[in-house]
Amino acid sequence: MAKNTLNRRIFMKATGVAATGFLTDFSPLNNPFLPVQAESDPTKPTSDWTKSLYERGKPTTYRKTKNELQYIGMPVGGIGCGCVYLGGDGRLWLWDIFNKNQSGVIYKDVPWHEKIQNNLSVLRPFDGANYVEPVNNIRPIEQGFALKIDYEGKSVTKRLMAEDWDEIEFDATYPMATIRYIDASLPVQVSLHVYSPFIPLDEANSGLPATIYSFTITNKSPAAVTVSVVGWLENKAAIYTATDDQYTKSNKAVPNGVFSAVINKNWADDAYFFKADYGNFCLLSLNPSTVVNTAATLASDRLFGPENTQPATKRFDEILLGSVGNTAQIPANTTTRLHYVLSWYFPNLSFHSIKNETKRYYANQFKSAAEVGAYIQQNFEKLSGETETWCQTWYAKSTLPHWFLERTLVNVSTLATTTSHRFSSGRFYAWEGVGSCAGTCTHVWQYAQAMGRLFPALERDTRERVDLGFGFHEDGHIGFRAEYDQQPAIDGQAGRILGIYREHQMSADDAFLKRNWPKTKRAIEYVLKQDRNGNGMVDSQLENTLDAKWPGEIAWLVGLCLTAVKAGERMAEEVNDPDFAAVCKAFVEKGKANMESQLFNGEYFIHLADPKLGKTVLGSYDTCHIDQVYGQSWAFQVGLGRIIDRQKTLSALQSLWKYNFLTDVGPYLKSHHGGRPYALPGEGGMLMNTSPTNEAVPYGVKDAWQVTYFHECMSGFEHQVAGHMIAEGMTDEGLAVIRTVRDRYHAAKRNPFNEVECSDHYARAMASYGAFITACGYAYHGPKGELTFAPKWSADEFMAPFTAAEGWGTYAQQKRGKIYEYRIDLKYGSLQLKQLIVEKHDAKPTKKVTAMLGDVAISMHLKQNENRLILTLPTRQKLQISQPLVVLVHT
Repeated sequence: MAKNTLNRRIFMKATGVAATGFLTDFSPLNNPFLPVQAESDPTKPTSDWTKSLYERGKPTTYRKTKNELQYIGMPVGGIGCGCVYLGGDGRLWLWDIFNKNQSGVIYKDVPWHEKIQNNLSVLRPFDGANYVEPVNNIRPIEQGFALKIDYEGKSVTKRLMAEDWDEIEFDATYPMATIRYIDASLPVQVSLHVYSPFIPLDEANSGLPATIYSFTITNKSPAAVTVSVVGWLENKAAIYTATDDQYTKSNKAVPNGVFSAVINKNWADDAYFFKADYGNFCLLSLNPSTVVNTAATLASDRLFGPENTQPATKRFDEILLGSVGNTAQIPANTTTRLHYVLSWYFPNLSFHSIKNETKRYYANQFKSAAEVGAYIQQNFEKLSGETETWCQTWYAKSTLPHWFLERTLVNVSTLATTTSHRFSSGRFYAWEGVGSCAGTCTHVWQYAQAMGRLFPALERDTRERVDLGFGFHEDGHIGFRAEYDQQPAIDGQAGRILGIYREHQMSADDAFLKRNWPKTKRAIEYVLKQDRNGNGMVDSQLENTLDAKWPGEIAWLVGLCLTAVKAGERMAEEVNDPDFAAVCKAFVEKGKANMESQLFNGEYFIHLADPKLGKTVLGSYDTCHIDQVYGQSWAFQVGLGRIIDRQKTLSALQSLWKYNFLTDVGPYLKSHHGGRPYALPGEGGMLMNTSPTNEAVPYGVKDAWQVTYFHECMSGFEHQVAGHMIAEGMTDEGLAVIRTVRDRYHAAKRNPFNEVECSDHYARAMASYGAFITACGYAYHGPKGELTFAPKWSADEFMAPFTAAEGWGTYAQQKRGKIYEYRIDLKYGSLQLKQLIVEKHDAKPTKKVTAMLGDVAISMHLKQNENRLILTLPTRQKLQISQPLVVLVHT
């Protein structure tokens, strides 16, 4: 056997897939890719499968009977509150809330068949260990719920555990999962919503260290039944510190709940209060007539036992459980709902290079887990109601495919993992992936489009406090890891300029831009200076996201910088700096012309080698690189229009589809070695780089460790390309790329909520939200009051959610005969609107426009440009909840 040949037996053992059998018996996910005709291309999807991508469908449901629950780990804590996973059976697991800052959701080395990036023949979390060997059943804390059903003289107890039910169904609708527990012999139907409050634009209430359980129990029988529910939680405060007799576990009753802490008997040990795992828990019932037990037992005959509100203590090494329970009499054919909260408080957060930031943000508002629980109890209707309204708005009030809505939103759950943190000062800070690569890295986080649209205040603060603050230098460069690495990364620099423009657009007024313009201008000037020969194409050797300083003129960096400078032109115009706007405009025009003439090889965009060095150092050169037109992709995210010629851009994207996208990466990996395994044989994906010309040394060198990146499938890059394809009308291809990523993360294989790159829950994967943006043809400019929609398919019957600076809701358009209807419904907050820009499917002239704002008729001025309609209000209007704007266009 050749040195780098993958032995099947070793592979099956190393990856842990023998048990799941997905290489040998996972046909439902692979069948769509099999050719149906002899002349079909086996590396591309079939037409029938592609057609199915547009179907509305239903929420993705994973089932116990299909062995799809074991890897599910949905983050159900708040933003910057650590990471608690919801398992497929409804129990919580992982519990990464103790500020350990480990690498990966767990650290492990997985034996591998070849060396990865010149390391030993093992995979670490940042090499894909938890992709190849998915994590499950990490349970440092005993927690759960059980139900006792009394009916017809019988009493049946069921725990929320897979083995207790005939079937469990898990709807993967982040941020609120629905779990159904099915036993045909029972007279009741049991379903469960589990979530932490998640309310776009409200980062404070979306950052609570708590998980809510909401039970819905329906008596489907003709006679009354009695149902008791009990939930329990183990006291594991000071989980790493409390290791000897100096520490005592303590549970005490609070109204409707149990408060769990660890007492340090050495009263002089002040250091205890600053330990990373110092803190407490609270288990709370939100229902009347709650039975509280501070010293519960899991014995079946005592779990539903009498109340015990006396303080309870145990040794540091003994198990101490608290429980809360309720009993409900449920009449025939009626439904009862019961709600519970599990909260935690572990406030001591620190990172070695960041000074004076030692507490989590939630410590500003709360001093214990009991206070967190009490806050949720007092505000439950608002918190649960607004979270459910968002879920309804996102999933139900849309015509987009369910699978697409799930996959484009799901990666925002990264904010509720230990990839992401928020200090007490309000500063947002993040790794690239869990415990991997510090410093809210600009060249990774600039791909992430989700937080800027859902929680724009966090992004505005990060641009101002970090990029233009801690990381900013007098020459205009932004340190790409702030305190951790002060050198510039050229792609990160451009991406943060574009982020400043996006954050300005997601503001209600222009105060953010005006306040930050002087430094923003210098950051743009720094980019201009990286064009050393004055041809409009940056060519300085600076760091980039592929971890090397490439010489020459590189299409993806040139195009990204041109887009950033174009954003600079727009911002300069808005702050009345016409001289700088003219400088930016001239640079973009020159760079665009040279990029299209010098970096386009007739099929795709390339890396033109440095004339002195040639191809003697690492680069992408004549290969087909996944990010080659990334700048144009960013342009569509912020409404900048065309930066790069459309036909050349389409040719580049078509080349990526032709050369880089595979329905099975296995054959490619047989001859291309060393890449981290983010797609395994039998799985599809889009490769980072391919060499259509089959050069012997396509990347300039053979031995640079970064060469292995080119053989990988990294989902953040794939989502970026997919969103761009959708924007350019290549919707079949764009949807296929996203669906292929989704299928790699099917729950039968691994955790569908954890897209892995350099460690778990990788930030770049939040580029998936950008595909949602382009599918809607959405653009927004809050200070101008402009809102644009141009759906990329089903435009005659379209509905989708949207967010704005101060509110969110639903946009809908439909065609009825000769009348087009455009409608905006606010579901949260408000929307300042001056201009609505929409499309109709033809360029026929419009005869009449009528509009209603709530019950009041309003006038709108129409300007038509072919099929594009610009509808302008006489004055800026404030749209409110239950006050829809409805515009009828008659043709």
